[in-house]
Amino acid sequence: MQTISPFLWYDGQAEEAIRLYTSVFKNSKIININYWAEGSPFPKGQVMTGVFELDGQQFYAFDAGPQFKFTEATSFFVSCETQEEVDHYWNSLTADGGQESRCGWLKDKFGLSWQIIPSALMKLMGDKDPVKAGRVMQAMLQMKKIIIADLEKAYNQ
Repeated sequence: MQTISPFLWYDGQAEEAIRLYTSVFKNSKIININYWAEGSPFPKGQVMTGVFELDGQQFYAFDAGPQFKFTEATSFFVSCETQEEVDHYWNSLTADGGQESRCGWLKDKFGLSWQIIPSALMKLMGDKDPVKAGRVMQAMLQMKKIIIADLEKAYNQ
């Protein structure tokens, strides 16, 4: 059992978010969804809470109105090995109203921030040669979605 889990507050979109995330990430599942009952402060049948798992990490979702919004101060870092993975997560999470940001960051259509980062970025930026690492950093700063081939091109200049 996981001791610490992210708890995400939504405004009427928890079920849609749960279904999107579990469709995007491999080895994911919905564990349970509970709905608001008659007489609650929210419409009967709207999700109250949901528990879901994304690639082994458990999350909680709570659907309780507009009082709180997501900010970039909290994001989920997704490590990718290939450009295909980067493209999959990037395209899936920016679809239908998500927003691209810079340097591998995006917001999904619910306003939740994600960092879609290939392991090559950390490897190349961590090179002992500060000139090569600096070129990689400069290339990354010009990107929205991280393109591994462009990082490698900057590294090998």
